Amino acid sequence: MPDERESAASPEQHLTDIQERGSFVSAHCRCGWRGPARRARARAQADATAHEPLAQDL
Repeated sequence: MPDERESAASPEQHLTDIQERGSFVSAHCRCGWRGPARRARARAQADATAHEPLAQDL
């Protein structure tokens, strides 16, 4: 998994979404970042939200 702070992507490329795979969901970002697989959609959404401020620091 790439480190968010080392990504060369610009902040406007950091658009996150939630993807389901079986009984798991995970947050994904256009920059290539991917959160861990979660069983709770709310936890995956929290991962996505936590990633966005890091992306804005780039």
